Amino acid sequence: MFSPSSFSVVVTDKKRTGIETVSGVTPGATSRASAMVFEDPVSLRLKADLHRIAPSDATVLIIGETGTGKELVARYIHANSARKDGPFLAVNCGAFSETLVEAELFGHEKGAFTGAARSETGWFEAAHGGTLLLDEIGDLPPPMQVKLLRVLQEREIVRVGSRKARPIDVRLIAATNVNLEAAVAAKSFRKDLFYRLAIATVNIAPLRARRGDIEPLANYFLRLYGAKLGRPMPVLAPEALAKLTAYHWPGNIRELENVLHNALLLTPEAHISDVPIVEAFDAPHAEEVADFETRLRGLLETAIAQGEKNLFDRVTRSLVSVALDLERGNQVHTAERLGMSRNELRTHLGHMGVIAPRKKSRPEKDREEKRTPARSAPNVVRLGFQKFGTLAALRALGSLDERLRLFGYHAEWREFSAGPAVLDAIGRGEIDIGVTGEAATVFALAMGVPFFYVGYESPAPTDVALVVADPRLCSIDDLKGKRVAFSRWSNADHFLTTALNIRGLSRDDIEPVYVPPTLDLLEDLREGAIDAWAIWEPLLSAARMGSKTHVLLDGSGFVENHQFYVARRHFACGQPQIVDAILAEIRALGATPRERAEEELGAVARCLHLDRQVARHYLHRLDFEPKPLDFHVIGQQQSIADGYFAAGQLPARVSIEGAVWRGA
Repeated sequence: MFSPSSFSVVVTDKKRTGIETVSGVTPGATSRASAMVFEDPVSLRLKADLHRIAPSDATVLIIGETGTGKELVARYIHANSARKDGPFLAVNCGAFSETLVEAELFGHEKGAFTGAARSETGWFEAAHGGTLLLDEIGDLPPPMQVKLLRVLQEREIVRVGSRKARPIDVRLIAATNVNLEAAVAAKSFRKDLFYRLAIATVNIAPLRARRGDIEPLANYFLRLYGAKLGRPMPVLAPEALAKLTAYHWPGNIRELENVLHNALLLTPEAHISDVPIVEAFDAPHAEEVADFETRLRGLLETAIAQGEKNLFDRVTRSLVSVALDLERGNQVHTAERLGMSRNELRTHLGHMGVIAPRKKSRPEKDREEKRTPARSAPNVVRLGFQKFGTLAALRALGSLDERLRLFGYHAEWREFSAGPAVLDAIGRGEIDIGVTGEAATVFALAMGVPFFYVGYESPAPTDVALVVADPRLCSIDDLKGKRVAFSRWSNADHFLTTALNIRGLSRDDIEPVYVPPTLDLLEDLREGAIDAWAIWEPLLSAARMGSKTHVLLDGSGFVENHQFYVARRHFACGQPQIVDAILAEIRALGATPRERAEEELGAVARCLHLDRQVARHYLHRLDFEPKPLDFHVIGQQQSIADGYFAAGQLPARVSIEGAVWRGA
């Protein structure tokens, strides 16, 4: 990474180039890149995230491949924060021996060890009032991880050889090019430290996934090194630029910089017609050593950036085909391996031509012919579901797929970690219908997401709760300073905020851990990596039925805990009969006798990876009875929106009634 002593400020025309420079230069520093490029759409989204994160004092974890500019991002956060007039220091955790790293970070007293001729301040003290970047945080030895965790908790350090605690005022930013979640799973990185660091997470895309940045970066490096070589106006030929754009860039921005510097050294002319890319270090080797998720993401990012057609269908077909081959054609095992119902798998296989389309009975054909005109190919309804939500159960049972087929439509399911992501996908036109909670819809309306409320489920205040494992935590007041995990802008978030406010507390009184809901968090709770967890069904049932955990407080008397069915406005206006059909199928499921629910229990348990007892409890608690919003529910939702607006958390006042669907 770039060291603090190797930065320089380069003044550029941001409007013309899309480049912004980052300040914070050590006097006498040598010249090196200090440009942040925000031209590719991926980079523009990163910039928006940075401007949301920078004003707070939250700890930030920056994740990105080697050479993507993690230190530049850290400096950008610092330069746009309230600490911008304070120091910015960067430390590479892998640069120190295990015996010296504590003294380097926290300082030492005279005589603390052999060679300690005088007292020295450490990096934390030196960064007091400013920002400290710990680069390659994954290289920190396990004993130091424990001590760093304590520093983050207590906001004080103790020098080596001293017993005096010294308070510090430092914003910590950590950076890594490794998968810390995998390191946690391998027990080489502490889970509780990971949660402390990942309060705000920034993922920097590799250069191959933001090719719109390559040309402005290339021009910047040519000007930078051209000026140093006395050739201030070098120009890239179109064929050279095409070569740069087509390359994989396993070394990312650092490799691009070196290639262009080398090109200037090898080409005396101002017109650069070729660039010396060393193909031996191409992306495939880097991809082979990356973890599965990183490799998959890189492949998809490249495909999207290159404008590959019909990508969703091609990826889906490949996934189903590979799983079917591995299971030697066994459809039941293939469905289990992919986490879907057999009906849904057979739908995919029918569209792929692997099996013949399901034959319809004469009554079914008659109904289909009456309801829809003949089509050359089925239309698609894209449904967004949260893994632990009403639509997840519907997807597992497969009945909605059958009903939509009668209308000549094909259901495509897409999973999301939380409600805000569902609404974001609706805003981008990626899905048509989803289910989400009270808070997420309010924030989406304020952000201009074009959706309708098309129905709601009955209030379920006891289906959201705060769960703890420590018996000493007996009330909401006991959560002061504790690590509380929850999914941001979810119903659990709304419940937690409401419960804190009633006790005169706020989110500033706890340490939020923003994480999507997974069963793994139960183990984190029991091990003390988190102190409390705000969660909803069916994970709440898993917590209630498990050992060593108990419910501290549920939503009774605090929130209604509504679930809302939402639809993209264009879709609801254009296909109202499909919206009605979906709601009707959900109601039909709610009217299903308990005996049939027992028969379908296995499918739900497999799809959601739940214990059968938890899945049974989950199914029996769901109403499956979407109702149109009445004035009472609209008023409740408007009160929530007005409360967030009064607290300054919404950019504009919203009208709930104006977003309610009135049907066909």
